Amino acid sequence: MFQNSQDVFQLLSEAISEGILIVDETQTIIAVNTATEQMFGFSKDELNKQPLLTLIPSNFHKGHGHHFNTFYKHSEKRTMGKGRELYGTRKDGSNFPVEVGLNPFNVGEKKYVMALVIDITERKNYTDRLEKTVDERTKQLREALEAEKELNDLKTKFLSLVSHEFKTPLTGILTSTMLLSKYKLEAQQDKRDKHIETITSKVHYLNNILNDFLSIEKLESGKINYKFIQFNLSKVVNEVIYNANMLLKEGQKILYPENIDDITLIQDEKTVELALSNLVHNAIKYSPEQTTIEIIVNQDTKNTTFKVIDNGIGIPEKDQKNIFNRYFRAENALLDQGTGIGLNITKTHLENLGGNITFSSIEGQGSTFIMTIPNTVK
Repeated sequence: MFQNSQDVFQLLSEAISEGILIVDETQTIIAVNTATEQMFGFSKDELNKQPLLTLIPSNFHKGHGHHFNTFYKHSEKRTMGKGRELYGTRKDGSNFPVEVGLNPFNVGEKKYVMALVIDITERKNYTDRLEKTVDERTKQLREALEAEKELNDLKTKFLSLVSHEFKTPLTGILTSTMLLSKYKLEAQQDKRDKHIETITSKVHYLNNILNDFLSIEKLESGKINYKFIQFNLSKVVNEVIYNANMLLKEGQKILYPENIDDITLIQDEKTVELALSNLVHNAIKYSPEQTTIEIIVNQDTKNTTFKVIDNGIGIPEKDQKNIFNRYFRAENALLDQGTGIGLNITKTHLENLGGNITFSSIEGQGSTFIMTIPNTVK
């Protein structure tokens, strides 16, 4: 009786672009349309009277019979594989994702199942791309939120830092000014001198902070005009060490670099001095008494490299990624004076001149800062 309806099936199925196949209760393929042939790469003759498992990947064979028998028993129209991914197997052995709709029907006393098969490769690829895009956007958003939170934390630290850095010297100036008025006798000149020295020192400190802020403004606006001249490196090193000696703590000493008398550069002399001074001053500031700061200088045919090595407090690993960020202060350095601007300015200047700065550090053991600058302007 089913065979008598074959012409009707062929007429209807060939007009449909989706794959159609019909199986009996033994899961034997009875009929397929052209779309099924094209989809799986088999001809009608190759599929006729073949088990349905021919079109199912081998790793899905286990349990398929149970699912089919359960469906066959209840004879209800439904989508196959709800909640899990389904795949078909082509003649060449390749697998592809499918969506399958099952429709039971009777012809006379015999029951059959018609499967409507859709190749969803393009849909799945689109979905996968969409999910990947969503994941990437979500990751970017998460990173942006974390970066914003980190930036807000840095801003909060900066405001607290600036408040402290200005308030402390201003308090010292105010106190010394008030005390000066109490020392009116000639014999108290030494006390007056002490407070005048304090005021002068605090004013210089505040002036340096303001100069740092002005340097940042100039760097950002591109108003820095570098002056390139040829100079002896020993002149710069001598100047840096001479000024640094006045900052040394009890028992601290600076090891002078060897074999630099014949080294010359064609660079911005003041910028090189500024950068080296910043590294040496930091080494002094963040190192305890009775320690040594070592300066090592090497020059090859292209670059001059400066190493400033200390045995100080070091930089916590979690803070190292931010150490060149403007206004950033490492957690273990918050009680020391400073604005967190120096290293940022130094890095920007060096990069403007074609150089760079790197470092290595272990908390509690010290730091080594390495700055490299071209021997001559390119």
